[in-house]
Amino acid sequence: MNLYEHTIIARQDTSPSEIKQLTEKYSKIVEKNDGEIIKTENWGLLNLSYLIKKNKKGSYIHFKIKGNGNMIDELEKSESIDKKLLRYLTIRVKKFDLKVNYFIKKDDIEKKDNNKI
Repeated sequence: MNLYEHTIIARQDTSPSEIKQLTEKYSKIVEKNDGEIIKTENWGLLNLSYLIKKNKKGSYIHFKIKGNGNMIDELEKSESIDKKLLRYLTIRVKKFDLKVNYFIKKDDIEKKDNNKI
């Protein structure tokens, strides 16, 4: 089985409940095609470097997936016809970095540090 990191960018006007539905929808596609979701991260609404389909911002969702190439083909095929998505990207990796969350907000880090004390 191969390891993949998969990121999708939803339109900026997508509600939090729709983001949750998108996450569940694509998780089910992965599991239906003998894949396994190792971790899901919701990076939130971030600025885009350039306009994509007249959007300045996008909601990012990141998956760490274990599976085969056919599963990725099915996932990307369904994403290519989804009107709520702006972009998607899949990268094959050698191992996952499950310890670091790169898009956690500074306020959340401070709260976690204060709770440890």
